[in-house]
Amino acid sequence: MPSIYLIPSFIAENATNTIPTYIIHSVRNCQVIFAENERTARRFLKSIDASIIIDDFEWHTIHKSESQQISHFKDAVRSNKNIAIISEAGCPGVADPGQELIAVAQEMDCTIKPLVGPSSILLALMASGMNGQQFEFIGYLPIDNSERIKKIKELELQSAKNNSTKIFIETPYRNNQLFECLLQNCNPTTKLCVGKNITSQEEFIVTKRIKEWKQHKPELHKIPTIFLLHAGS
Repeated sequence: MPSIYLIPSFIAENATNTIPTYIIHSVRNCQVIFAENERTARRFLKSIDASIIIDDFEWHTIHKSESQQISHFKDAVRSNKNIAIISEAGCPGVADPGQELIAVAQEMDCTIKPLVGPSSILLALMASGMNGQQFEFIGYLPIDNSERIKKIKELELQSAKNNSTKIFIETPYRNNQLFECLLQNCNPTTKLCVGKNITSQEEFIVTKRIKEWKQHKPELHKIPTIFLLHAGS
């Protein structure tokens, strides 16, 4: 059976130093590429190795038409072709639609090769000073304000009860609204870590208590940001 290579891409644009050099050798070992965004994936590969011939690969876009992409994926596997899966940012399969294809690969008994690369979830957790042994990635919180407040209070209660870190994200243009909602609805002593522009030269990963954040509000509008919450001591 062929191998499925999970190719990490950089989080911050042009942060090529975050991608191990052995990644390009893995890409060259593949015949087919499934990418969340073909245009940016092509640019990404060229940025880490200008000599690579992009059109040598068979390209497929990971999109919402799951039955079609799964059919193409299965055909490639049956043809004994090694496949690369490339996320738009970070690691495939982690907060990423590539997980659907990886699940199919597991069912077909393929060899799965996850490769080392940057993950904003883990990098922010590492730098937060919060509990790294008990944590949960929530993804996006509800958009509706009342539902979002309810979810925040629920996460804060669970964090205090289980001594766990809760990790979540928001669409960049709604970051400031989420941040204000956290300040208004969390306990003053609850810790909140804000990580923005991770791996870039403007990287900012800071943990403060809610009452401290009220005195210093960072600008988060349209900036890639991740939030971590820990209630307790």
